[in-house]
Amino acid sequence: MKKNRRSQIATTVLALIIIAIVAFAGVSIYKKKTGEINSLQTEKLNINEELAARDSMVNELVGAFNDIEDNLRFIKEKRKMLSIETQKEGGRDQKQAIIDDIALMNEMLEKSSEHIDQLEKRLKRAGIELSSFKKKLANLNQSIEEQNSEILALQEKLEEKDILLAELNSKVDTMAIMIAQREDTLQVKEQQIMDKTMELNRGFIAYGTYKELAEHGVLKKDGGFLGLGKQVSLQNNLDESYFTQLDIRDTKTIPLFSNKATIISEHPDSSYNFIEEDGMIAYLEIENPEEFWKISKYAVIEVK
Repeated sequence: MKKNRRSQIATTVLALIIIAIVAFAGVSIYKKKTGEINSLQTEKLNINEELAARDSMVNELVGAFNDIEDNLRFIKEKRKMLSIETQKEGGRDQKQAIIDDIALMNEMLEKSSEHIDQLEKRLKRAGIELSSFKKKLANLNQSIEEQNSEILALQEKLEEKDILLAELNSKVDTMAIMIAQREDTLQVKEQQIMDKTMELNRGFIAYGTYKELAEHGVLKKDGGFLGLGKQVSLQNNLDESYFTQLDIRDTKTIPLFSNKATIISEHPDSSYNFIEEDGMIAYLEIENPEEFWKISKYAVIEVK
């Protein structure tokens, strides 16, 4: 009986020990699982935050890429327009407009390059590896370099046109000076020709009584005997101040209004006529000016 009681006590103790061991093990497992769950929840939270940051970065990159591509598209179209305008470049205002547009494009390209640098630094700081975006950034950088090269070529072309224009202006100035000199020379020659023509066509006329003409050093009497039979002739040195100058091309008649008229100077008889009106000699008509003035450009008429 006593043995049975001891056996029961031992069994009970053993059961309690086993229960205690199982309970301890269960508590330990529960704590472990709880820790794992908490760790997974924390990791999930971190992943969610990382995904949210990545999504925000992606959205910002997409927006930035769109802005940069819009700028590059605008620059490309503007550059094409400038290429056409430089071919038909007109005045100073249009040239200044081209220079202003080039400055605007350079500013836009510079801002786009700065934007790309900022995005690359942000990606690097964030530790986000996005190969597709890195490739996109590389392509944008290459596009910017190409646009820079095109704009630089456009500036050089504009500068070359300025040089050519300066050379052309210099040539024009030189030609203008040469033309002015030739015009001056031509004017001098024309004036010389005009003066020579006027000189060749200049005639002189003097008429009056013998007394008047003799007093003014135009006529004299030579020969004869004892004052008789003297001939009227021209003085050797005529006093030109008494003569009236005329243009032999325009002079067809010389008014006289005298009873009698005699030409003392030498002129072909066939080249002129005295025209009478109302019983008086009204005027001398020069029928052939070339013949009339061929021998002498001085015509002296004695009237009575």
